[in-house]
Amino acid sequence: MTERSRGGGKGPDLFSPGRIGTLTLANRLVRSATWEGMAETGGKATKPLAAFYRTLAAGGAGLIVSGFASVSSGGKAFPGTLGIDGGADLDGLRRMTDGVHAEGGKIVLQLSHGGGQCRAAHCGGRPVAPSEIAALQYPELPRALTEDEIAGLVEAFAAAADRAQKTGFDGVQLQAAHGYLISQFLSPHTNLRLDRYGGDAEGRSRFLLEILGAIRARVGSDYPLLAKLNLSDNLPGGLTVEEGIGVAQALVRRGIDAIEVSSGTPASGGLGPIRPVPEGGEAYNRPLAEALRDRVGVPLILVGGIRSLAMAAGIVEEQSAAFVALSRPFICQPDLVRRWERGEDPVVSCVSCNACFKAALKGGITCLRSG
Repeated sequence: MTERSRGGGKGPDLFSPGRIGTLTLANRLVRSATWEGMAETGGKATKPLAAFYRTLAAGGAGLIVSGFASVSSGGKAFPGTLGIDGGADLDGLRRMTDGVHAEGGKIVLQLSHGGGQCRAAHCGGRPVAPSEIAALQYPELPRALTEDEIAGLVEAFAAAADRAQKTGFDGVQLQAAHGYLISQFLSPHTNLRLDRYGGDAEGRSRFLLEILGAIRARVGSDYPLLAKLNLSDNLPGGLTVEEGIGVAQALVRRGIDAIEVSSGTPASGGLGPIRPVPEGGEAYNRPLAEALRDRVGVPLILVGGIRSLAMAAGIVEEQSAAFVALSRPFICQPDLVRRWERGEDPVVSCVSCNACFKAALKGGITCLRSG
């Protein structure tokens, strides 16, 4: 039986077990997807990448969401991006899941395509997107996908989910946030198509819903499927909160098991997805989760600027969301959950400086402040 996030009462303890579909998790703390920059050229999983995830599992996170795994070679947004396309290193992926499971952990693979937020140097050619609109901070003007190419990408996502299931991942998460390809389809800011994949909210959500349906047909009804979803782009003329809620409801009707609530894109400036956390500004996506929680029947995972044990516990106990997700704090302190269980470090060491991503560009994400 799946939990539902609801407000208005004393909720579960942060360290109590939780469920996402058929998946039982040891606690309510999730390591949110984080680009590692540790895959080999071509997207092959490396032994250091497997060791990285085993360390996270030993640190106690109830669920680990892998970094961005590209469903096609043309969708790699960053150097060192993991591949889950037809050339994927299945043995390396199995090594990742075996290491996590050996520590008693659970891991889902994030499936993604960078779309217009790709560079030719990483994706091997001109980037593709719903429409020919350049993404801020990305130099190449993308080419608009044809309907046949869209159908091919739907199949690529489904085949990738099948590979994830066969290599031991406990589920998959669709990256439908932060300005990547699915997010670009959802947003009227980046989707100016006039065919059935554009126009109103129904048309703009068609690509995502076709992906979900194709995945369900491949992996069955019991395999956990999650989505990371922008409820707002934080952009003029972008996805609105009500539209985002409508997308979430459509996902639930079609069998999604949990939704990670996020917002923003790299074009959103100070309201982007990896913003510095201003003083007093923890959990900046919490109002979005609270707007959604009573309108869907699946657990919500709240991500975005959570930096203290008190805030994380309060989110779960006050039922703003069933789970809380952190990214950068786990880079700084991979054993953060164990520390919090012991009552140590109630405020994380991470200062949200984003210097860790500079390390990822050089072959492996790490906190440059913690040594």
